[in-house]
Amino acid sequence: MSTRKILIVDDNPNMSILLSDILEIFEYKGYHAEDGTDALERLRKDKYDLVFTDLRMPRMDGYDLLQAIKNEHPKIPVVVVTGYTVEEGQDLMLSQKADGFLHKPFKVNEIETILTNLLGHSK
Repeated sequence: MSTRKILIVDDNPNMSILLSDILEIFEYKGYHAEDGTDALERLRKDKYDLVFTDLRMPRMDGYDLLQAIKNEHPKIPVVVVTGYTVEEGQDLMLSQKADGFLHKPFKVNEIETILTNLLGHSK
């Protein structure tokens, strides 16, 4: 069985490393992008099974990235990660397009639930 690839989009390298380390527990490989622009370039060059994206980032934020991924790669599940409260209009857009949500601080079992629900993970 080949290792599944997950793209982690976050301008905070510590958060990306933490999430990547958690994914390794479940035999997934995390790849890092520092913002939405970088993520779209990576998605155009390589195949990923899932994307975790932060909402607040420079150049292209998580809202714009979510919309772009769903337009260009509609079959890739996108999980939005945030530590902030989401405004009502943004909440509607996220609920219609995002495949899952992860609130900071998150727990390992929440990651496992997302992997199970979106990728059929079982360990």
